[in-house]
Amino acid sequence: MSQKNYFNISERKLFLRIIDVLIITLSIYFSTKFLEFTYINFNKPYIVSWLLLLTIYYLIFGEIFQLFNLNVSNNRYTVVRSIVLTTFTTTVFYIFTPYFSPSLPANRLQIVYFFLVLTVPVILWRFIYILTIFSPKYFKTVVFVGHSNKISKMLQQVNNDNFHYIKAYFSDKEIKGVDGFHDISKTSLKDLDIDKNVNEVIISKENLSANIVNNLNLELIYLFEKGVNIVSFGKFYEDVTVRVPREYLGSNFYDHINFSKNNTNRLYLFGLRATDVVVAVSGIIIFILLIPFIFIGNFFGNKGPLFYSQIRVGKNGKHFKIYKLRSMVKNAESGKAIWAQKNDTRITTFGKFLRNTRLDEVPQFFNILKGDMSIIGPRPERPEFVQDLENQIPFYAIRHVVRPGLTGWAQVNYPYANTIEEQETKLRYDLYYIKERNGFLDFKILIKTATTILFFRGQ
Repeated sequence: MSQKNYFNISERKLFLRIIDVLIITLSIYFSTKFLEFTYINFNKPYIVSWLLLLTIYYLIFGEIFQLFNLNVSNNRYTVVRSIVLTTFTTTVFYIFTPYFSPSLPANRLQIVYFFLVLTVPVILWRFIYILTIFSPKYFKTVVFVGHSNKISKMLQQVNNDNFHYIKAYFSDKEIKGVDGFHDISKTSLKDLDIDKNVNEVIISKENLSANIVNNLNLELIYLFEKGVNIVSFGKFYEDVTVRVPREYLGSNFYDHINFSKNNTNRLYLFGLRATDVVVAVSGIIIFILLIPFIFIGNFFGNKGPLFYSQIRVGKNGKHFKIYKLRSMVKNAESGKAIWAQKNDTRITTFGKFLRNTRLDEVPQFFNILKGDMSIIGPRPERPEFVQDLENQIPFYAIRHVVRPGLTGWAQVNYPYANTIEEQETKLRYDLYYIKERNGFLDFKILIKTATTILFFRGQ
């Protein structure tokens, strides 16, 4: 069977990385051949290691400045901004590691040439990408099947993204703003020639009658035999939102939420702890160097104690004392624990700076060194909140099976939550992390944390 060609999200991101690196390599090569660019010489024996270092810098800073974020890459303005930030930072780091990169050129104008050689060709290529590959022709064509109460929100979200094309949806009623409705009780999936022009069928059988489900099963078997990819609504939801669906938090949660194998992988756990120690020691050293400046800022903009501590809930529900720099007014709580909110009025002038730069969290490197926390994991909450949340969200306690973190998957995707509904949403991000925990996801969280800090997000 011949299906419509498309690029899924992971393929697009990999494609962008590969072509970017290829464009940069060719740009440098042709610049040395036909232009007066001499900083990198392809005839030197270290050329492979030089290009490898350049690639590493470019890919790391590209992640930090969201150069491979597909929403950024699909917009001319944002992609130019990301390219310039990435290539400028790459240039600075590259020229200041001369032991591993070429020696600084005598003619400093070569550094400017180097920046332009990195920047201009990538901008041109990314514009070509926007005009060609980023088009509906290469979107994933999908069909939804399910009750409107179940699929309506996801349909509206997917209908407005830049990666999917909704060919049709079979439901009990039409959903506002989404074309392609077919009455599930009157229309067959076979009537649409789905096996010829659709990449994926997303199924939710919840709230459908037994008769409809029986007929649907026969049609799905037919489509499966034709090679059509059929996925559950829950799996599709996870892929799109990177959190577990709400219905996973039910009596049969164990069918959907399992520990990642890395939760018992000794090599992974050892590497994570070693990283914790190295990062914590480095962070403490930097913090000690910054203390005089922080003290001055606190004296004028905070007026009161610099440090404060709170009891938090850690791994397996064990309590520990967390350390922070004070960012709120003194006596911010009048005998009752209150959730922090976005644009909280209790935050002082200097406290806002501490929060924007995440410096208020730096003392927690001491907690990480002690082993109370890790660099990455669910954020530890106060016992007062935890008790209330466990009463209202029974599965909330699951997040305590791993060590809490300075940053985490929920933290970079959903920073503030001050209602029960928002806390449940945040929990579903934490459960996704526990289920999918691995080194690549940890690295992704660190990169997203750096991006959040640089662009002052989540405040």
